[in-house]
Amino acid sequence: MDLGADITLAGRLADAARLAIRPHFRTALDPERKGDASPVTIADRAAEEAMRAILTEERADDGIIGEEFGVTEGRSGRKWVLDPIDGTVGFLAGRPMFGTLIALLVEGFPVLGIIDQPINDERWLGVTGKDTTLNGQPVHTRRCRELSDAALATTGPHYFDDHQGEHFMALAAKTDHKRMVMGGDCYNYAMLASGHIDIVCEAGLKLYDFAALVPIVEGAGGSMSDWNGDPLHAESDGHVIALGDPARLEDVVAALACGH
Repeated sequence: MDLGADITLAGRLADAARLAIRPHFRTALDPERKGDASPVTIADRAAEEAMRAILTEERADDGIIGEEFGVTEGRSGRKWVLDPIDGTVGFLAGRPMFGTLIALLVEGFPVLGIIDQPINDERWLGVTGKDTTLNGQPVHTRRCRELSDAALATTGPHYFDDHQGEHFMALAAKTDHKRMVMGGDCYNYAMLASGHIDIVCEAGLKLYDFAALVPIVEGAGGSMSDWNGDPLHAESDGHVIALGDPARLEDVVAALACGH
C-alpha cells in the first residue's frame, strides 16, 4: 500500500490545525460544554474546520469522522479521523501536552497516524510498515522486563467508572506506582512511543481518541489493544492498552482481569 500522497496530505492537515490553534493558546477563552459536559473551544472547531476544508477539496470520495462535526460519509472505503485538540482541558489550562490527532483508516483499520503538538513543534508520524518518527527522526519504545518496573500513565481516574476503576487499580498495584503519570491525554502515547513511559491504560475512548495512536505506537515497536488483548479497529469499545514492550501484554491483561 503506497501511502506517500496521504502522508504528505496528513502533514498539511496538521499544519492547518496548527495555524488555527496557536493564536488561541493561553488566551482568555470562554469554552462551551458539549452533551457529555466536556469543554469545547473556538480553537477546537477552527482546527477541525480547516482540516475538513482541505479534505473536502482534495479527498471528496473519502469519509471523515471528526470529534466536533461528526461523520461525513464517503465512497472509497477510506476514512480520515480527526480530533483537532485531544486534551482540551489541558489546552485550557495552558499546558502544552494536548495534540491534534489525524488518522487514516482503510477498511476500518488505522494505517496512518499523526500526533501534532503545535506549541512544542513536535510531530509524531506512524505509518503501517514503517518506523515511527518524531520530526523526521525515528523513535522507539523501551523494553520492560517486569511489570513491577513499569511506569503507568492514564489521563485521570475520573474517566473510569467504578467497575473500570477497580480493574485499573488492580493493574496499577502491580506496576511501579511511585512513577504513575496522571494527565497528558494523547501526549502519554507519544511519550510511550519515544521510550519514556511503559504502559498507558484508558477506557471510554472514542475512535477519534485512539485511531491515530495505533500506527504511532506500533511503528515505534510497541503494541495497542483493547483490555482483552485484541487489536483496535473502528468498532473497538474504547478500552485501550498501549505497551512499549509487547512482551508484557499477557501480564497486563491478567492484571486488569483481577479487578472485581
